[in-house]
Amino acid sequence: MRIAEVRVTPIAFRDPPLLNAAGIHEPYALRSIIEVVTDHGETGLGEGYGDAAALAALQAVGPRLVGTAVHDLNGLRRVVAETLAGLPPPPPGAELAPGSDPARQGANCYSAFEVPMLDLQAKRAGVPLHALLGGAVRREVPFSAYLFYKYARHIEPEESADAWGEALTPDQIVAQAQRMIDLYGFASIKLKAGTLPPDVEIATIEELARAFPGYPLRIDPNGAWSMETAIAAANRLRGLIEYYEDPVDGLEAMAELHRRTGLPLATNMVVTCFDHLRRSVGMDAVQIVLSDHHYWGGLRDSQLLAGMCATFGLGLSMHSNSHLAISLMAMAHLAAATPNLTYACDTHYPWVEDADEVVLGGKIAFTGG
Repeated sequence: MRIAEVRVTPIAFRDPPLLNAAGIHEPYALRSIIEVVTDHGETGLGEGYGDAAALAALQAVGPRLVGTAVHDLNGLRRVVAETLAGLPPPPPGAELAPGSDPARQGANCYSAFEVPMLDLQAKRAGVPLHALLGGAVRREVPFSAYLFYKYARHIEPEESADAWGEALTPDQIVAQAQRMIDLYGFASIKLKAGTLPPDVEIATIEELARAFPGYPLRIDPNGAWSMETAIAAANRLRGLIEYYEDPVDGLEAMAELHRRTGLPLATNMVVTCFDHLRRSVGMDAVQIVLSDHHYWGGLRDSQLLAGMCATFGLGLSMHSNSHLAISLMAMAHLAAATPNLTYACDTHYPWVEDADEVVLGGKIAFTGG
């Protein structure tokens, strides 16, 4: 079974005015939908980044995959490497949600095609995708309620207010959490921080702990806090959070913070490739890694990451940025087949409006979180 056609379709879907350390989500999130069609007429689906640099890479690689066997993932890796070597590098720049960082372009592009090729392999074998990853070790995959400070609407006059409303105070965030739990059944909570004064954000965690006793809590300032702020926050957060995600920026700073506070630190920012992991282990900088198959190089490399985390005694969770159902299902299959997934996964999916989902049947339902 060989690849006969590859379609890469850029899409944009509405994104609420969610706040993070970089500023605010734009009115539309960009993604790419990848369809890999075989000479037998079967189609495998994938979803990846949709910014200009990512799209250019995907559109360059796609046609060169025609004729490749769907089982030839090493061939895919070779085509990606050869194609990207002939493209101008994307513009440099740091991104909070890894997208077109030049250092990850190959891993991003490979992942976008690996998922539909594995999808095709599973369809041909008549098994769920998780069976190709070793089989499910859990029947249900837990996700956390992902809370954001946010405005009621985007500034553009043509953009109407979204259904979630404003959330700029601890009480409003507690209400947001309650609504998300009522709708989806989530049993753990994550707060995106690094946007308001740290005292307000810490007070929000304290309010969440009072409102939802027993719920695991986590906070993520996206590396925006100084060492002094992070240490002061740690003293108030101790006993309230299950992990402290990216409070400061850089491996060295994370290692120092862990030495000075003893709190378990998690990251999706300072450990985003295997070389980072090697360095982090040597420094004891990070105790929990948030995987993400989109930029770790696909589902199989994410399994390799899981194995390394098990080897070094690190916890494992899963990162998310704005995505649709194809990514969500790939995340769920990977999580189902990962024995040492020690924390509930992140997902932005509740923030997607029903009308913007592209899969048949509409949005994927959550049951019990």
